[in-house]
Amino acid sequence: MIMSALSRHTFAGLRALAVFTLLLGIGYPLLVFGIGQVAAPWQAGGSLVSAGGRPVGSALIGQTFDQPGQLWGRPSAAGDGYDAQSSGGSNLGPNDAGLTEEIAARRAYLAEVNGVLPEQVPADAVTASGSGLDPHISPAYAEIQVERIARARGVTGLQVRAAIAEATDDRLLGFLGQPTVNVVQANLALDRLS
Repeated sequence: MIMSALSRHTFAGLRALAVFTLLLGIGYPLLVFGIGQVAAPWQAGGSLVSAGGRPVGSALIGQTFDQPGQLWGRPSAAGDGYDAQSSGGSNLGPNDAGLTEEIAARRAYLAEVNGVLPEQVPADAVTASGSGLDPHISPAYAEIQVERIARARGVTGLQVRAAIAEATDDRLLGFLGQPTVNVVQANLALDRLS
């Protein structure tokens, strides 16, 4: 009697496990994948950006750009820089002496190479994002880089601003957040100038 009750409960539990594994472990992920492929195929495919017919990055993950003719992104605390397997911030607080020294050094360097005053260097130019992978910068940070990029590429500041504008996204729904510049896409637009 006890053994048959135990067997019934065991088999009922195994049936429930099989049903829920099929529904939630296989069916639901396939459904969500299918909806993503139909409703938002570019985003579901990794938001890849291409140049010359081959993928060169994602619009959602930043890259290290450090050449004078390129738009530079935010500093990254993810691994050796924009390492998607080591995503994360530095976890250093505003009172950390090392962080404040690093920010001051970045601000001085960026002011010098871009020919602006240190006070004109915005916060996103000297601090990493929480993930360390953010591909966006503020329009203010992009603006202080315009003349450096124009000189390095031998183009006008107006052409550089147009390429940056091409990669600028407005506020979400017109009122949420702030406008942002996608650095990867802006650099691809700048490459098309040359």
